[in-house]
Amino acid sequence: MMKVGVIGAGPAGLSCAYQLAKAGIKTDVYEASGHVGGLARSFDLWDQRVDLGPHRFFSKDPRVNRLWLEVVGRDYLMVDRLTRILYNNRFYRYPLQAVDVVTKLGAAEMSLCLLSYMRQKAAPTESGGEETFENWVVRRFGRRLFEIFFKTYSEKLWGIPCSELDADFAVQRIKKFSLFEALKAAVSTDKSGKHKTLVDRFAYPVEGTGMVYERMAAYVSEKGGNIYLKAPIKRVINTAREVKGIELMDGRTENYDKIVSTMPLPLLVLGLHGADTEAIASAKALKFRNTILVYLNVRNDNLFPDNWVYVHSPQMKVGRITNFRNWSPRLYGASSNSILALEYWCDESDAFWSWDDNKLIELGMKEINDTGLARAGDTSEGYVHRINRCYPVYMKGYKKLLKPIEKYLDGMKGLTVIGRYGAFKYNNQDHSILMGILAAENIVNGAENNLWATNTDYEYQESALITETGLVELNK
Repeated sequence: MMKVGVIGAGPAGLSCAYQLAKAGIKTDVYEASGHVGGLARSFDLWDQRVDLGPHRFFSKDPRVNRLWLEVVGRDYLMVDRLTRILYNNRFYRYPLQAVDVVTKLGAAEMSLCLLSYMRQKAAPTESGGEETFENWVVRRFGRRLFEIFFKTYSEKLWGIPCSELDADFAVQRIKKFSLFEALKAAVSTDKSGKHKTLVDRFAYPVEGTGMVYERMAAYVSEKGGNIYLKAPIKRVINTAREVKGIELMDGRTENYDKIVSTMPLPLLVLGLHGADTEAIASAKALKFRNTILVYLNVRNDNLFPDNWVYVHSPQMKVGRITNFRNWSPRLYGASSNSILALEYWCDESDAFWSWDDNKLIELGMKEINDTGLARAGDTSEGYVHRINRCYPVYMKGYKKLLKPIEKYLDGMKGLTVIGRYGAFKYNNQDHSILMGILAAENIVNGAENNLWATNTDYEYQESALITETGLVELNK
């Protein structure tokens, strides 16, 4: 009987394990932390429930939606999305809306933005070689709007200039959206062709996004698999070009016929015996960005209506603020307080990563007061949560670094790599779930899904949406 080991209990790893368990394959999951869900984990805090920042679920892929509904059942609600950008003490609707931008920027500033956009249309900025995030966005919005609505936030998140950030970040998250699309969306009454970036409703589990993965883990256990928590993996054991099992940090080893890894790609490669020298050099050059979440317990149940706010104001260090009061009533229950999560990003080598928790909470209280979203004096307590290696950095040239790694791992029999960490892809939940589904198909049915090609900008030939009543197929 085949035995599979899955490294990582996040969306990709658990989706794969869940599908394998359904097929009757003995599957063990190893998770370094003490919890399942990965970046999509939920946890209890101050008699409420919170996520690790905002985690909305949205997909048009019927395979992903069917699996999600199979796990969640009717225990979800549809949330009306409201997100805004804070810039220069004003709040702008995001995705950008023409009337809102014109009103708040003012006629003079908006005229300069339109002039900048038209200048780009007349004489587009040349990429000069590798396409960058900056060039990509400037061509679609003009330089002036790029500097107002894209530059500061992106550089906070990635820690590098937008001119050094690969255009893939824009292609995967902004896609074909442009100033023209924003203007068209603002005046159109036909929402059937609305771009994915403009999605204004999403499905959300009533007890937090982590509920999905807690249920997947429970199912794997019910089917005879094991979920090992606080079980970090030291390396995948291989002989020549075939995997044999795993070695844990405590020295224990377990044999498996196949391994599915969602551990950070560089750590996987560097732990393999006899790894290709070019693959090792590339693995060492890949970079991840860290996140620090500062949670604040605020004595107010009606702070602001947004699910989350993007902070583009350059004078503030915070990048995004989530208000869990605006997701599901089951999160806050009987509490009259609101829990906010302030996101800060840094490199592991930055002094900020090692700041004392109290110092971080003080910064969070000051900055939430500066935004005008809440008063520092209403904050009763704070909590800090650090996440290491959570954003794969799409720096210029990263795809060239991945090629020798992909080539080497493709020749490793019995090994599959998936997920945001494992495949070095800036996945949303739906993308990671899809990778888990496809990986399981390869193992169970001998399918030949190219998982490296499963990216965040994929389009599926069928289309279906989750609504209040379940799955609705759009192309029938």
